[in-house]
Amino acid sequence: MAAANLAPPEGGNARLAAFLGDGDDVSIYRAMLLIRRFEEKAGQLFGMGLIGGFCHLYIGQEAIVVGMRLAARESDQFIASYRHHGQLLACGADPRAVMAEMTGRRGGLSAGKGGSMHMFAPECDYYGGHGIVGAQASLGAGLAFANAYRGDGRVCVCFFGDGAADQGQIAETFQMAAHWRLPIVFVIENNRAQPGGTGEPGYLARRGAAFDIPGETIDGMSVEAVREAGARAIERARSGGGPSVLEMRTERYRGHSLADPAKYRRKDEARAAQAPDPIERLREKILSNGLADEDLLKRLDAQVRSIVGEAAEYASHSPEPNAADLDTDVLI
Repeated sequence: MAAANLAPPEGGNARLAAFLGDGDDVSIYRAMLLIRRFEEKAGQLFGMGLIGGFCHLYIGQEAIVVGMRLAARESDQFIASYRHHGQLLACGADPRAVMAEMTGRRGGLSAGKGGSMHMFAPECDYYGGHGIVGAQASLGAGLAFANAYRGDGRVCVCFFGDGAADQGQIAETFQMAAHWRLPIVFVIENNRAQPGGTGEPGYLARRGAAFDIPGETIDGMSVEAVREAGARAIERARSGGGPSVLEMRTERYRGHSLADPAKYRRKDEARAAQAPDPIERLREKILSNGLADEDLLKRLDAQVRSIVGEAAEYASHSPEPNAADLDTDVLI
């Protein structure tokens, strides 16, 4: 059985091409594994005291951003919440610069002043990491409005969680996006961990119904399912059909942040949550279809660990910002 034809978007971003590889199943596996190993290393650095403040890991949700990256064109914009290290890597950001920002060093994407939650890489068409819950939806609609105004054919992919879906500005953004038929796809990463939330399948996919925005519930633990649904929604937006809502049913395997022991989750629930691991699912498919053997996958893991180890080394030794830099990049 041939590998799925998930070709990477065309363009000249060498780092993005390196992240996605040839777009075959083995390359996709490596991309998701890079995010997983990066986040695991970030957790270690946090425990060592090298990362301060909050740090929200993406472990368990890797298939969502990789699937959407495969579905999008290189020039399409991504914007997300504070749980966004995976989005940065998927857009082609340098792992060293991402990790250095998390450790507050000058070599970081925001010169060490943004930390884990506030990183931007406009050169990769990535517009943040936002700490204000739901803020990225309003800003993403602004990006999409600019795209429509210019007629440049670009689509904004906006990620937010199930908790943010209850914010009032989400409804306001839906209304504006629907009214102007903006080229935007709202991706709700429903890890079902919002306090007081409901586990009813599809309830978030219907959030846009009042504004005549179509919605779809997706298995967010399957990179193929995400890519296929993402491609449909992005093409609809690009062709003038307006926004869509994609509810990705997923799991995060760690607490809300590394400061959260996740005691509200029962032990049996935590074990069950890891059953449909997106990376293991793809790994089993690769092995069963003969697309690679165990030795190749082990070499890929070693390669990824080397990249992440180099990023951690760089982030640990890059100089801290100068005191004079405190007054720069501040809008008053």
